Amino acid sequence: MKRSSLILAVLALSLSGCMVGPNYRRPLVATPDQFRGAPATVSSPQSIAEIKWFDLFQDDTLKQLVSSALGKNFDLRIAAERVLEARAQYGIVRANLLPTVDGQAQFTANRSSSIGSFPFIKSGTDLSASYTQATANLNWELDLWGRLRRLNHAARAQYLASEEARNGVIISLVGDVTNTYFAMREQDLELAISKQTGDIASDNLRLINLRHDRGVANALEVHQAEQFLFTATGQVAAAERQIGQSENALSLLLGNAPGDIPRGKALDQISAPPQLPPGMPSSLLERRPDIRQAEENLIAANAQIGAARALLFPQVSLTGLFGGQSRALSELFTGPARLATLGPSVTIPIFHAGLRSGVQLTEAQQREALAAYEKSINGALREVSDALVVHDRTREQRIEEEKLVATLTESVRLSTLRYQGGLDSYLQVLDAERNLFGGQLTLAQLRLQELQSVVQLYRVLGGGWQ
Repeated sequence: MKRSSLILAVLALSLSGCMVGPNYRRPLVATPDQFRGAPATVSSPQSIAEIKWFDLFQDDTLKQLVSSALGKNFDLRIAAERVLEARAQYGIVRANLLPTVDGQAQFTANRSSSIGSFPFIKSGTDLSASYTQATANLNWELDLWGRLRRLNHAARAQYLASEEARNGVIISLVGDVTNTYFAMREQDLELAISKQTGDIASDNLRLINLRHDRGVANALEVHQAEQFLFTATGQVAAAERQIGQSENALSLLLGNAPGDIPRGKALDQISAPPQLPPGMPSSLLERRPDIRQAEENLIAANAQIGAARALLFPQVSLTGLFGGQSRALSELFTGPARLATLGPSVTIPIFHAGLRSGVQLTEAQQREALAAYEKSINGALREVSDALVVHDRTREQRIEEEKLVATLTESVRLSTLRYQGGLDSYLQVLDAERNLFGGQLTLAQLRLQELQSVVQLYRVLGGGWQ
């Protein structure tokens, strides 16, 4: 009864001891009421980041590609293993709060000489002896100053930080797969435009050659038609090269060897949600994994200060040995064979020149983590503002480019009619077709940039991992 009371008292003392060092409080970081670049009429707390990634763009093929990447991507698998590593490390640190118990079994046999150093023993006396001993050894550091608990808090925060790092990889992966898929579809569109333009240029060259043979067209017009054809066919080769590279990049993101990638909707058939509300800036603190990871790192650094300060105080440990010792194995666990030892020990730091430097180190690391946390918040605000500006201006540029392409199309039609009527030379037709070709390629690129700006806004707002 006395022994049980002693153990309970020691346990209560260990768990109720004070913890030196600062307790964590989330730093106050001022955030604006609205994102810079957001429409002045938008002040809703709703955000595009709350849309599930598979509902953002209505393309079944894209959904399948992203789902496959989330299951097989190498970077995501590496991040998942790092989470398990951090969880295991947390378990190791947490176990230090509990005592360690080791079992030991021992058999000892000895025989002493009867004519040796014992002068009063009759020669021939049997001095051999043997016994068996089985014990359980107890070691327990009593956490009176909270050192182990602070280390436990730090390990838990580091584990949670690894979880947030994995969530960040998910965001990047969803964005990378989507952007690369859109780039591939844009390159497919460029290839189709280049092939169509090449067919037109080939027909024009055939007609110019016929007119040249009949003396109606000159050699300059023939060479100009050839230049336009070679420009289009060269763009075909460039688009095919880019498509191959995009397919290889997507294959790696999917965790596969290079191979063909299925296609879904055409680029001009993919549309983003009509409204892109960014939400409130303060929501980034809870939504963005990189900010959450930075805060967990700050929590861990804050806990390390307490662990370092606890080393300045005495450390109390409890050691014990419980078991039995008997000459006869059958009597090993009987009452008379019982043995026990229990003793606390105290280690008092008298002169350790580096202990206070250790405290100063952890305090500097905590201030560094605080600066990183504040930087991650302000960096996120900047990224959202950049994404809003890029999306709005790219959308405006795409609308104007559509108007330009419509005008260029009409110019090609009119210049062709004037050339066929003998009013203009082929140079006017060539210039109009060349301008239309460039305008169509630029429009395709702007459509890609507009879709990718939506993906970027979705990513920097912290969407895609919930």
